[in-house]
Amino acid sequence: MICNLCPRKCSAERTDEQNIKGICKMPLLPRVARATLHFWEEPCISGTNGSGTVFFSGCPLKCVFCQNFSLSKDGFGEIVSVERLAEIFWELEQKGAHNINLVTPTHYVHSIIKALEIYKPNIPIVYNSGGYDSVEALKALENYIDIYLLDLKYMSSERAKRYSLAYDYPTVSKNAILEAYRQKSTPVIENGIMKSGVIVRHLILPQGTNDAINVFNWVKDNLPNAYFSIMSQYVPCGNLEKYPEINRKITRREYEKVLNHICSTDFNNCYFQELSSSSKDYIPDFDLTGIKKI
Repeated sequence: MICNLCPRKCSAERTDEQNIKGICKMPLLPRVARATLHFWEEPCISGTNGSGTVFFSGCPLKCVFCQNFSLSKDGFGEIVSVERLAEIFWELEQKGAHNINLVTPTHYVHSIIKALEIYKPNIPIVYNSGGYDSVEALKALENYIDIYLLDLKYMSSERAKRYSLAYDYPTVSKNAILEAYRQKSTPVIENGIMKSGVIVRHLILPQGTNDAINVFNWVKDNLPNAYFSIMSQYVPCGNLEKYPEINRKITRREYEKVLNHICSTDFNNCYFQELSSSSKDYIPDFDLTGIKKI
C-alpha cells in the first residue's frame, strides 16, 4: 500500500510488517507497546476503574520533547494482527475499563477500523491523538469513535515547525478538531464518565504561555460544548541541547498566567493539572504489558 493517510502524505510503501521511507516508520499492522488499565487521563476518561489504554508505536509528528520517545522515535513495540487487536479490546473491557483508549492511532486507522469491525466493545472508543490528523481519516472513523481526545499543541506555525517539524500543524489540527466536533458536538457524561464528546488538550511548553492562551481562546470561540484540558506535566525529555529554551519545566508563574486567563472567562468545561504533575513518574512503563494473548 502507498500510504497518504496522515497529513504528511509521504507516499510511503507500507506492508503488513514493513515501512519503506515513511515518516512514521510503521507497518500497516499495528505495533503496540502496552495495553492495560491506565489511571492518568482526565477524570471523565479514567474514572475509578481506569481507561483501557492501547499505546501504539510510531508517530507522524516529530516532537523534540516527546515523553514517549521510545515509542514515537525508536518504534518500540510488537506487531499484532487485527484479530489480536480486537481481542485486546475485549480483554480490556473484561477488566472493567471505562473505555478503549487508542493512543497515537493516526497511522493505524485502517487496522483499527478492521479490528472494530471484528469486535466493537460495549464501552466508548476514545481516539487519543496528537491532533495531526487528516479530515478524511476522521470521517472514515465516524461510525467507530465515541470520544475524540485531541491535542492542539500550537497556534504558532513557527513553534510547530521548530518543535514538531510541522509548520502546517495549527491549520491541520484545527481542521481535524472541527471535524471531530462536527461528529460529537454534544457531550454525554453519565456518573462522571464521558460516553461521547470532544476533549481538546494543550500541554504548556516553557515560554509558551501566549500560545497556550491563543489555543484556549480558539477552543472557547469555536467549540462551545467541548471540554478543554490544560496540562502542566511537561518534563524535558530526549536530547534538547539544541532547544535550551524548553530544556526545563514550566514555572509556576507561567502556569498561573494561563490559568488566570482561563478563569477570567465564562468557559466552564475545563480540566486543570496540578503543577506537581511535571514528573517522569507519570510516564508509563512500556514493557509489552497486555500484548500477549491471555
